[in-house]
Amino acid sequence: MNISLLDWGIIAAFFVISMLIGVYTSKKAGTSAKEFFLSGRNMPWWLLGVSMVATTFSADTPNLVTDIVRTNGVSGNWVWWAFLLTGMLTVFVYAKLWRRSEVTTDLEFYELRYGGKSAAFLRAFRAIYLGVFFNVVIMATVSLAAIKIGGVMLGLSPIETLLIASIVTVAYSSLGGLKGVLLTDFFQFFIAMTGAIGAAYYILDLPEIGSLDVLLSHPNVVDKLNFLPDFNDWNVIVPLLIMPLAIQWWATWYPGAEPGGGGYIAQRMLSAKDEKNAIGATLFFNIAHYGMRPWPWIIIALGSLVIFPNISDMQEAFPHIPVDKMGHDLAYSAMLTFLPAGLIGLVLASLIAAVMSTLSTHLNWGSSYVVNDFYLRFLKPEATDKELVLVGRISTVVLMGLAALLALAMSNALEAFEILLQIGAGTGAIFILRWFWWRINAKTEIAAMLISLVVAIFFQYVNPKLNIIPISEGQEYLKILYGVIITTIGWVTVTLLTKPEKDDVLLTFYRKVKPAAFGWKKLLNRYPEEEQEQGQLPMEIGLMLVGSIMVYATLFAVGFWIYSNVVGASIATGIAILGGIIIFGSWKKMK
Repeated sequence: MNISLLDWGIIAAFFVISMLIGVYTSKKAGTSAKEFFLSGRNMPWWLLGVSMVATTFSADTPNLVTDIVRTNGVSGNWVWWAFLLTGMLTVFVYAKLWRRSEVTTDLEFYELRYGGKSAAFLRAFRAIYLGVFFNVVIMATVSLAAIKIGGVMLGLSPIETLLIASIVTVAYSSLGGLKGVLLTDFFQFFIAMTGAIGAAYYILDLPEIGSLDVLLSHPNVVDKLNFLPDFNDWNVIVPLLIMPLAIQWWATWYPGAEPGGGGYIAQRMLSAKDEKNAIGATLFFNIAHYGMRPWPWIIIALGSLVIFPNISDMQEAFPHIPVDKMGHDLAYSAMLTFLPAGLIGLVLASLIAAVMSTLSTHLNWGSSYVVNDFYLRFLKPEATDKELVLVGRISTVVLMGLAALLALAMSNALEAFEILLQIGAGTGAIFILRWFWWRINAKTEIAAMLISLVVAIFFQYVNPKLNIIPISEGQEYLKILYGVIITTIGWVTVTLLTKPEKDDVLLTFYRKVKPAAFGWKKLLNRYPEEEQEQGQLPMEIGLMLVGSIMVYATLFAVGFWIYSNVVGASIATGIAILGGIIIFGSWKKMK
């Protein structure tokens, strides 16, 4: 496709502004490790919330949504829409607990909640396991999306794309620390949203499509529009709706949607001014991420079914794309090649923003684990702040290099998404319960982590060859179900067979974080002088449910308005407004 001088100017301006933000924040970011990784714990909710949205506005997300819509229709998105329940639980239950903990990273939490060598091992192992292994896989899926965008829209080779995307991202991430990432995310968010909406609007006017009404009535599209899967087909409704809503949201661990909060979401909460700002940030994130943002991607995905109904149509249109990089997820980038001069520059800048915002967050988050939870804790406790910042900057470069190498070997983002879900199957309940059940110990988490990994390897690589546990086509969801059952039985057994943490460790944690006392009764009864925090957990669970209904109503309201279903749209809008009044009223009353 032809890129005009105007388009290149827009892209160049985007790169320059991103770099200037990194330079602007570099001096303060270099003063200390806490400044580099937590921005001095003084960030407002709106900046943190927008950063969370920008981070999850990854270039691989519209590709993933496109793959889902083309394969399973709009209702297929429940595989990730279900994570809203996790998000709202974090908003109303866990955000304030994380902020009270005052840890630098969520891995430092392990030596606050647990004690002894097991806690130290858990912190060190997960610093490498999550900070390097998991983090690199996530960044590789983002880089894979960048490769496909660069190949389709700019004719770049995979190596050329990675060099361009990674050099600028590493530069401002390593210079500006978390504050540089937050400010760049804020700028990139608006570029990304403008580009996505503009692209969807223009694509609807393509001669091959004609209009929104024509698109929605097209034979290739009409059977893809339902918000809910076919209730008469259990092979569809179980994996697409029942599993995500009944099990997946609480039982599996996935970066950005961790049960109980964690990862870069916890990093944002820990850098907030106070508990109210931590709650406000995660609330804004969940509303924007689940309630409004998916629709431009969905419209483009539906449009791709008209112009590129089959993968073979894309292969014919883009013969230079390697066969191993060709899949349904490529359709999003393919549709963007129809955009005119000026808009294509803005959309390319928005896609670059999506890539860079996600990579920069993961680079800063991953290096925080390497620096704070491995280097400082175990290798050099006497390290100066200047040295720690240097190590953080070096680890940022190394992580990006590893992610780029893995991206060159990958072919499909959805496959990576499913593998990560499988690895995390069965561990989610621990992250929810460890704040409220005194009996959980470090060995609980170690057992869950190892069991889930072994089970994932078995179902992903061993069972398909040996067919020990028969799983027919269309029943792949059984792998996660079995993983949840096996892992949960394993960690509960280990918990009950091993000794609890020492009383002084548990009491220190309880006094600092102040969780609801109901799960700590057996411990606290031994210390009658200890004040028992009653908490407001029932009310918080109620707000979580109201908040979830509000966001789902917002999601459906936008969809119904797009579908011209006035009755459905009006009802959903009314529910969303009522839920919003309750939720925002409760938030404003917080101190």
